[in-house]
Amino acid sequence: MKIALGTDHGGVRLKEDIVNVIQKLGHEVVDVGCNCTDSVDYPDYALPVCDMVTAGEVDRGILVCGTGIGMSIAANKVAGIRCALVHDVFSAKATREHNDTNVLALGERVIGPGLASEIVKEWLVTEFSGEERHVNRVNKIRLIEERNL
Repeated sequence: MKIALGTDHGGVRLKEDIVNVIQKLGHEVVDVGCNCTDSVDYPDYALPVCDMVTAGEVDRGILVCGTGIGMSIAANKVAGIRCALVHDVFSAKATREHNDTNVLALGERVIGPGLASEIVKEWLVTEFSGEERHVNRVNKIRLIEERNL
């Protein structure tokens, strides 16, 4: 898989750990920034990642800011994106199996590098279940999206 990764200044310290997990699993990373601890605006990094996902240039995206909240809000404004803010391994697995998420948001100030690595690993290895009830729910999300276009 090809994974786009975007962080703001509040998530840049987790970047190396996340890149290592992605590469150890045999996937490619597309880093859209940022690469500094100077204050930047998270939407400027969320949007390119989400655009790459919806355009099919990458398979999935990962976004990191201080809490993950800003990134997840920005990401979910993009049609075709199902972004989940995750701070535990169980939710990482569930959001892939049940919601077919294509973007993961994390909060560097909420979780440490060890837990972040475990979450990313679980999210990347877990596939959408394809169960009818989950397909129906994801399709209802798409209908909401279409109504708002």
